[in-house]
Parts: sequence; structure tokens; C-alpha cells
Amino acid sequence: MVAAVWKRWRMDKYLYMMAFPGMFYFAIFHYLPMWGVAIAFQDYDPFQGVARSEWVGMEHFARLFRHPDFWLILRNTLVISFLNIVFFFPAPIVLALLLNEIRAALFKKTIQTVLYLPHFVSWVVICSLTIALMNSEGLITQLVHAIGYPKLQLLMDKSLFWGIVTVQSIWKDAGWGTILFLAALAGISPELYESAKVDGATRWQMMRYITIPCLMNTIVILLILRLGQVLNISFDQLYIMGNPLVKEVAEVFDTYVYQAGVLQGNFSYATAIGIFKSGVGFLLILVANYISKKTSEHYLF
Repeated sequence: MVAAVWKRWRMDKYLYMMAFPGMFYFAIFHYLPMWGVAIAFQDYDPFQGVARSEWVGMEHFARLFRHPDFWLILRNTLVISFLNIVFFFPAPIVLALLLNEIRAALFKKTIQTVLYLPHFVSWVVICSLTIALMNSEGLITQLVHAIGYPKLQLLMDKSLFWGIVTVQSIWKDAGWGTILFLAALAGISPELYESAKVDGATRWQMMRYITIPCLMNTIVILLILRLGQVLNISFDQLYIMGNPLVKEVAEVFDTYVYQAGVLQGNFSYATAIGIFKSGVGFLLILVANYISKKTSEHYLF
């Protein structure tokens, strides 16, 4: 057994050496801190430490489920995530398919760069621009008023809030998401397209019967992984865009953890909420992977 392991190490030692920095990073910054989840079952006191803090069992989880706004927060988080999956997730796929059809290399690279750039802009800047454009005197508000609508308080309208944050997410990260799909497109054999051309297939038919089916493995895997993050919403975005008039639709678990956990020093309560979010995400990954495994050959494990 030891000899076989040592032989395997000698054969692939350079691969293991390349993987070591990543393994070291995850071990130090992801797995080692996991011992801290114990405080979710304690009445944690920073001065007493984990070893001497009082154990309270599931009290913090029960407090979360008994909270009068729990279902409201859960609804907001799920709706915003659902809108991101329905509208944001397909956007990189569509952009990648469109970019793949561009034949002029310089034009294609220019479009790619323009689409990628918003990813490197912080949420603070994006939200500030949104507020400047959509406040009572903003450009978008003025344009809406110019076409015959009364002056609206767009940022204070609860019915518009979910749409605004969804559009922000698409504008910021859809271009960056195309990288994975463009890489997958680059792996499709050109011989498939050449054979289709010989058979008289149009570009639309090649996209429908060759490109999209070849992308399905990547699409399914990324969708499954996205479902694991369904309760994780950008804190920066929701915290900046939120205001008292839209709090009913803007309060999500991340902002609630900050308000009720971090600011008030309830670290155990905040940790319990984090475990709840992780548990739901893990369960959704298992369910989505099971369904994918039963309906196709695309699955993670």
C-alpha cells in the first residue's frame, strides 16, 4: 500500500507540487476555521473563549425560526436568488454564443473587454451610479418623466427593487461569466461544424444541434453549483441599495446577520444563521445533482 502510494507520488510529483499551494490555501483559510462553527451551539463570550463559553444547544436556531421576520427574510432571499437564476444565469450563455459567432478577431476582443470591465468595478461604485441615475433628479427619472410618466421615486418603490438589483447583477457579472462558456466552446471539435456545413446546415442549426448540446455539461454543473449559493446574496449590493422604505423587500439573510448578529455582538446567533444557509445550500446541491443524475449523464458526484 505504502509502496503504491509512493510510486504514485513519484510519477505525479510535479502535479502534486502544483496543487499544493491551492490545497494549503483551502486548508488554512477554509477548513481550519471550521472549528469555529461550535459557537453556534454556545452563548459565546469573546472574553471567555470557545472552551469556557456556555453551551446552549439549538437555542440560536430556534430563535432564528421563531423570529417574526424569518419567513419574510427567507422569501426575499429566495426571490432575489430565483431572479438571478432565471435572468442572470442564462445571460453569460447567450453572450458566449453571440461572441462565438463573431469572426472579426479585433472586434470580438473589443466586445469581450467591454463586457468584462464591469466585473472589476466594486458594488459601492455600481450602487452609487444607480442611486445617482435613479434618484428624484437623476437622468433615468428625468427620462421617465419626459415620456409622460409622473416623477417617480424609483429607489423607494418596493415593486421595482428586485428588478433593479437583478439588472445590476447582470450588468456587473454577466460578461465575466462568459469566460467559462467561451472556454467550453473552444473545446468543441471543429470537425463537427465542418461535417454540418457539408450537410448544408445553417449557422442557427449548428448552434442548436452542436454548440448548445456540447455546452450542456458545463451549464448543468454551473447551475448545480449556483444552487448551492442560493441563500448567499451580495451583502454590499443589498446593504447599499436598501433603505427604510424598501426594507420589506430588501432584507436578506446577509444584511440581517450584519444587523442582528455583528452590530449587536450576537456572534453565536450570526454563526447559527450561517450554518442554516450552508445546510440549505448543501441540500439543494444534493437534490439538483440527484435530479440531474436521474435525467441525464451530467452530475458532479
